[in-house]
Amino acid sequence: MKFEKIKMILIALVLSLQFGGISSTVSQNIGDDDLKDNINDITVMDMGNNSIQLSDYNDKVLLIVNVASECGYTPQYKGLEEIYQSYNSLGFEILAFPCNDFGAQEPGTNDEIKAFCSSKFNVTFKLFDKIKVLGDEKSPLYERLTNNSVTDSSDINWNFEKFIISKDGIITARFLTKVEPTDEAITKLIEQELEKE
Repeated sequence: MKFEKIKMILIALVLSLQFGGISSTVSQNIGDDDLKDNINDITVMDMGNNSIQLSDYNDKVLLIVNVASECGYTPQYKGLEEIYQSYNSLGFEILAFPCNDFGAQEPGTNDEIKAFCSSKFNVTFKLFDKIKVLGDEKSPLYERLTNNSVTDSSDINWNFEKFIISKDGIITARFLTKVEPTDEAITKLIEQELEKE
């Protein structure tokens, strides 16, 4: 009987040593804290009604921004395009999400928004389907961006708030509307993230 107990304990010990590493690695990679600060598991829709998994952007540094065509800050499209042109070839992308949550300043259809951005600001970075960033219909992406341990928990205040995302999908920083896309705080952070392996 004692032999059987010892045998069972040894088997349990071997199994725990054998699989413990896998289990802890998995929990480290997809634990609550990591998942909360990472956007890789989120899917969004682009303006062509295509489903895009944000993990497809791994190895790229991202700037995610909620945009509007009739806002006092709409001229920031110019600065966004400027930094896109400066850093895109190095592995930088801008993901712009039109949003009508603030003062109904983005009333147009996707086609109208795309035409406006192209004709007024020569935008070449990717535009996505119009979303909600506030309230019960807040998109899963903005639920994550506004509720994480890196940039804290608070709603988007206005159009053109900006989030920097690392190459592995981690939320790195949040910049309020008034911070211009070309501000040194943003460009330096983009450069730092681009330099990381």
